[in-house]
Amino acid sequence: MTWQSDMADLQLLNPIANLKPIPVDRLTLVEPEYEVIEHLPVGQVGTIVEIYEAQEPRYLIEFADLQGREYAMAVLQADEFIVLHYQLESIAGA
Repeated sequence: MTWQSDMADLQLLNPIANLKPIPVDRLTLVEPEYEVIEHLPVGQVGTIVEIYEAQEPRYLIEFADLQGREYAMAVLQADEFIVLHYQLESIAGA
């Protein structure tokens, strides 16, 4: 089964988790101590901070630690992440 975000649901400030490792050459690293990583592992939590509209939209994702300090940014396609939900979405009529 392949998880993919429903593009209609993607909005600014949505929390997400990446579904694929993100190679370091696709990352903008903010903290120098992270410059030694080869990729950002699967499951890192981020936030959509910009949406680049196009035939295939791209999303600028900010990754931050538990204290809210940004450590990396990446531009991802919708099939590279899933939106996280804190509450059970209504499934009535589904």
